[in-house]
Amino acid sequence: MANGGPVEHGYPHLETVRAAVTALYRRLSHDTVRTFAASVAPADVAFCDTDDLYLGAQRVARELVRHYRLPDARLVVSFREMPHAASVELAAGPEYFVELNDRFRTHRRDIGAALAHEVTHVYLHRLGLAFPGTRDNEVLTDTTTAYLGAGWLLLDAYREDAVSSQKLGYLTPEEFGYVLAKRALVFGEDPSVWFTSPQAYTAYTEGLALARRDGQQPPLTAAGWAGRRRYARDRRHAQDTRTVVTAPDTPYTFTADALGPLRVSFPCPTCHQRIRVPVRGRVRARCALCRTVLECDT
Repeated sequence: MANGGPVEHGYPHLETVRAAVTALYRRLSHDTVRTFAASVAPADVAFCDTDDLYLGAQRVARELVRHYRLPDARLVVSFREMPHAASVELAAGPEYFVELNDRFRTHRRDIGAALAHEVTHVYLHRLGLAFPGTRDNEVLTDTTTAYLGAGWLLLDAYREDAVSSQKLGYLTPEEFGYVLAKRALVFGEDPSVWFTSPQAYTAYTEGLALARRDGQQPPLTAAGWAGRRRYARDRRHAQDTRTVVTAPDTPYTFTADALGPLRVSFPCPTCHQRIRVPVRGRVRARCALCRTVLECDT
């Protein structure tokens, strides 16, 4: 939790974020991911200053448990001084003890954001899905929270001005915006209408621009002129040499068997699993993982 300190920006965790989206589809399946088409509604996690602190926190926790379809999980919420925003004891269940930073006693509108991250920890714990190392595992948790419909709360908790700052979670604001945009492109949902923080809206628009560029890389037909021109040059080189060709700073790789056709592999713009198709002009490819249909010009 950045509380008055500097807030990291940019995309330092981007590769881990993309790996987390892929892992999520692999563990849950396309059909299960689609059941999270509706995000947590602002009214369901709203916290008024007149609400009882503990009863209100328990109410929000129950709503997040319901969102993740964990009906037999019970969260017991308490508050104490701690360096982090929150922590959860990942035991066997059904009770999970969540501790929130004392700061939230007076910053109650962000309690939902802190709880969203911790409930996602419980969800991933029950799925048995984890990344090695604390940093990567926390990135996985933030990515899952955003992609499954509760992470807009974490981005909305980001506020920064000339004299103060606050950010929850391990992703940067722009990375949260990126994952929320990836979700929005899949489900046709616009989370920006829920933001109360203007800085959150700015981070979302930046992440959205990057998410759209994922779908504008060759060999996809939506690629721009410069990308198509470079792709054609790399393809000629691969056809002439009949060897593996990985161009620097490009997402695609050409491979060729001794007698077989030239093939190109590239990441799916939705789930980032790599797709491999023959080089033969216009083709339509379907990602086996997320079922996205892609128009390609190979």
